[in-house]
Amino acid sequence: MKKFILGRVRSIGYAFTGFFFLIRTEHAIISQLILAGIFTGLGFYVEISREEWIWQVLAIGLVLSTESLNTAIENICDFIHPDFNTKIGTIKDIASGAVTFAALTAMIIAGLIYIPYFLE
Repeated sequence: MKKFILGRVRSIGYAFTGFFFLIRTEHAIISQLILAGIFTGLGFYVEISREEWIWQVLAIGLVLSTESLNTAIENICDFIHPDFNTKIGTIKDIASGAVTFAALTAMIIAGLIYIPYFLE
């Protein structure tokens, strides 16, 4: 049991290492965190409802999680094949496309939340 608990604690440590690495080094993550901060401030400003906060937090988490996975996929691709390769390029494009799906979903959620407040 002790070994299990120590393993979980180490796993959490590794997760936070990756978390802080992304925040410090990845420009896309940094940009998206800035946008998340702006929308968080806007949410407080227009006093969105609890349900709207839930959707907003989920949308922000979706974009940041997808961007993090995209970064991991790109790093794996670059490690496996550092030179230009069309198949690797396609893999990277697909991973980037996943981020686009997440970002478009987040924009739709933001529109559904904020447009009614600005139309009042």
